Amino acid sequence: MNIPLGFPDLTFPDTHLSMDTNTLRALPLMLLAMALIPAGDAAGKLLTQAGVAPVFVAWSRFALGALMIAPFALTALSPRLFADWRVWLRALFIVGGITSILTALRSEPIANVFGAFFVGPILSWLLSVWLLREPFSALRLGLVCLGFLGVILVVKPGFGMTTGTGFAVLAGLFYGAYLVMSRWIGSVARPRALLLSQLAIGALVLSPLGLTALPPLTPQIAGLTLASAFCSMAGNFLLILAYRRAEASRMAPFVYTQLIWATLFGALIFGDLPDAIALAGLAILLVSGLAGLLGKRA
Repeated sequence: MNIPLGFPDLTFPDTHLSMDTNTLRALPLMLLAMALIPAGDAAGKLLTQAGVAPVFVAWSRFALGALMIAPFALTALSPRLFADWRVWLRALFIVGGITSILTALRSEPIANVFGAFFVGPILSWLLSVWLLREPFSALRLGLVCLGFLGVILVVKPGFGMTTGTGFAVLAGLFYGAYLVMSRWIGSVARPRALLLSQLAIGALVLSPLGLTALPPLTPQIAGLTLASAFCSMAGNFLLILAYRRAEASRMAPFVYTQLIWATLFGALIFGDLPDAIALAGLAILLVSGLAGLLGKRA
């Protein structure tokens, strides 16, 4: 049964925030995905620092990721999947998100970029409640507002906000929409088929720009390109699996664990530490994201 705008009538019962079976099954997948995604972005940042164009890094992620997953996904992929406009829209959201975040990483510390792009989980929750009819609660609304305050401290609009930070915010908006789309069409096809579809569409859309920005393939650039593509592909595959098993609103708090990994990678690999205001914002984001797990109602 469809409701206006073609959104399925996914009405979920009001449940407690305690760890239900679906959440427990999805949690390990989600946590590993949240480590792999910033790892891929760290490799991408190293590539852009070496002079590689962000659009090539984005295109190579999709193209190589599609080649990596194809042997395991082709049997589950139906050509009819590409006739679904929602599959294309979801793929375009992740294309926009990855291209934007790689552009931001070219000039900004990785922790700051992830802090700014964490408007994504906020948008994900709001859209899940509005469009997917997932449960609403005053507690979560309050935590979302607190998280938005954290984003503001990281972004500093009007007080030192840079173009790179703007791209990070844009990446977050794309990512939030992608998270909701992943939940919406999670039952349309098997997870590996959905992943292959987004990778193939992304490679196709970015190929005109990506192929014109080919860098010299030194061993270092080739290795980082493979690492970036693999971590991104594996992280998104696990993300799809997690969102297939549990509600988007239940998984959203765990997305904030990326902040921990982003800060660690930034400090260990790039020697970047956020300033005091940004650190306060990151702390607020992490607390607001994880505090929902301690609430009594979902």
